[in-house]
Amino acid sequence: MDDPSRPTVGEYMTREVATVELDDTVDEVATRIAESDEFSGFPVTDGRRVEGFVSARDLLLADDHEPMFRVMSGDILVAHPDMAVQDAARVILRSGIQKLPVVDDAGHLVGIISNADVIRSQIERATPDKVEKLGRTLENIHGITTHEERREVELADLTPTQKTVYADELEGRVYELERGLAEPLVVIDNGGDLLLADGHHRVKAADRLGVGRMDAYVIVLDGPVELGMAETAANSDLERIDDIEVVDYARHPLVETTQRLQDE
Repeated sequence: MDDPSRPTVGEYMTREVATVELDDTVDEVATRIAESDEFSGFPVTDGRRVEGFVSARDLLLADDHEPMFRVMSGDILVAHPDMAVQDAARVILRSGIQKLPVVDDAGHLVGIISNADVIRSQIERATPDKVEKLGRTLENIHGITTHEERREVELADLTPTQKTVYADELEGRVYELERGLAEPLVVIDNGGDLLLADGHHRVKAADRLGVGRMDAYVIVLDGPVELGMAETAANSDLERIDDIEVVDYARHPLVETTQRLQDE
């Protein structure tokens, strides 16, 4: 039986797919690739059916006038919308390809899923188990009781607890929000003070898109306590979403450490 909690290819695939036709020539397709920073290959279609895939490498080995049906790779891997993203990730990883065409039961092209889509599906996934574990941790540390609520929160009312977010992950959250795929935030309600425990990339993405309210798992403390994360936020001068800094991934601590080792 399928696990409804597992993200599917259909949830994360790109539905608007650029394709080429069987009779398109190498010269025509090469021009499209050269004029775009986005494409390195295309599904080859006959109507709505996927007949093959052509990559930039395939084009390099062919004459300019050759049609796609002579150049394309006909033995291609495809995914189904109901396939788990995790399973699609295994195919992408083991095959070394970057994109999988997604076809329905009739073999018609309905989308494409890339390795970037797979990564986006795995970052910052808030789950009920994660929320329950955080609630139990707060109870054990502070000797209090908590309960959980699911509600919309005003982003302007949230106090961040994380100083930085990374630009590449932020783009992924924007991508998800635009498609209605964002996971709920995780918020702690401490006597009316709303602390953002998880979802800093999501709130920055929402702020960029002009979204003022978001769905959230809210852990309500049944009595106000002094939380370490609130003290950390105060010490970092974090009061609102605008205080969260967006940094490039190249400044990630692990990358910086690697660079220092290379320079020594």
